[in-house]
Amino acid sequence: MDTIDRQILRELQRNARITNEELAEKVHLSPSPCLRRVRKLEANGLIEGYSAKVNQEACGLAMNVFVSVRLEKPEEHIIRHFEEAVATLDEIIECYLIAGNRDYLLRVVAADLKDYERFIRERFSKVPGIDSIESSFAFGHVKQQAGLPL
Repeated sequence: MDTIDRQILRELQRNARITNEELAEKVHLSPSPCLRRVRKLEANGLIEGYSAKVNQEACGLAMNVFVSVRLEKPEEHIIRHFEEAVATLDEIIECYLIAGNRDYLLRVVAADLKDYERFIRERFSKVPGIDSIESSFAFGHVKQQAGLPL
């Protein structure tokens, strides 16, 4: 990956809907070589896809909850079942396997406290293998950056 590829990635992170002609102009290439580079970045897995940034609050999901989870035992079948269950729960929008006294850190979105409680009681607490759940409620965003620092 060279400096032009990095420029292309920065521009696409800012605006994935930019036309190839506009992108080529910004990175000082003609359209054909620019498009070839974008396709190569896609083929090599540097660009995994394109998406829209949706306003979370406007969608009625104003609450962010960071949930740390400890599993009963770090056994393969427990880990596999937990991760499969997490993949089916749409309220969980991020899940990280972490080191330390907890096993996972999740970001959960909800409309409000009652909605989050309903999620925990009716759906998440039924996932087998969970030993403990600890919730931390975010008051607001300080920084949210969609792009990588390229």
